[in-house]
Amino acid sequence: MTAEPVVGPRSGTSGTSGTSCAAPTPRLSPEEYKAVFRGHPAGVVVVALRDEDGRPVGFTATSVISVSAQPPLLAFSLASSSSSWPAVERAVTLTLSFLADHQDDVSARFATSGIDRFAAGGWSALETGEPVIDGALAWVRGRVVQRTAVGSSHLVSVEAISSSVHVEPESAHRTGLEAASPLVYHDRTYHRIGGHSAI
Repeated sequence: MTAEPVVGPRSGTSGTSGTSCAAPTPRLSPEEYKAVFRGHPAGVVVVALRDEDGRPVGFTATSVISVSAQPPLLAFSLASSSSSWPAVERAVTLTLSFLADHQDDVSARFATSGIDRFAAGGWSALETGEPVIDGALAWVRGRVVQRTAVGSSHLVSVEAISSSVHVEPESAHRTGLEAASPLVYHDRTYHRIGGHSAI
């Protein structure tokens, strides 16, 4: 769900005519580009919101990034052709639920088109109305501050307003509780990470 960088031709002039003579900058094909990111593991997040008519809208994203801690900003990309884009384009606030390693079925459901992704349950509404996924590792509620068209996608920037964390690893170690493990997507397969995978 990452957007392809926009690359323009290099500018250059000949010594006599002043017109550009440089060849266009080559770019990766979509297949080559996707091959790179198949080898790049990413956390799995469900982005959710309430549309203007009150209908819940949500989708799976692996493109969520931390932008800034002060102010607290994060961002994700969404294809302009996505069925969720019109609702995101209108959204004032939304939530991002960071899935735990047992929620691969939730990720798959929210990545499936043509179904009611909320019908099977497993989510709750905040007092402010936005949905969050039950049992998620953490969730963030945020205010949309910018939507930027980039290639065939939009980069959506969000200011974090509130959050909840299930069990932080440090707290789990002190209390003897089992820390939740994040769901990770790598090379078209779900994975879990934890103490067993530490180097």
